Amino acid sequence: MSRVVALRGLTLPAHTGIDSGRLLIMLTEEEKKFIEYWKENRLRKKKIFRNLSVGLPLGVLLVSAIFINFFSGWYKRADMMLRADVSIVPVLLVAILLIVVFVTIFSARHRWDMNEQKFNELISRNDHP
Repeated sequence: MSRVVALRGLTLPAHTGIDSGRLLIMLTEEEKKFIEYWKENRLRKKKIFRNLSVGLPLGVLLVSAIFINFFSGWYKRADMMLRADVSIVPVLLVAILLIVVFVTIFSARHRWDMNEQKFNELISRNDHP
């Protein structure tokens, strides 16, 4: 059961404490566990090669959808260009590789930035009541 504390018209969660008119924000158990986890793993998680599992499936899915769309034949002009000029195939392979690499790196960096922001917010909330 969550308890709600009301203070001058503000509704605060139960894990908020009030100390002699000052507002103290206490961290939940989950937030404390996240702080400890991120303190230990933040530098390790920043490395790109460890984060391939985050963005690689998304990049492959995106490229697969593009390939299915391209080779399904519904767009006749693209189909004609592919069959007329064989040199387009290496360009497509390079584009596919670049898409997968970009999505993988972007997803890993974005996830790391989100966790770092959450960590910094929790630390500042814990340090400055």
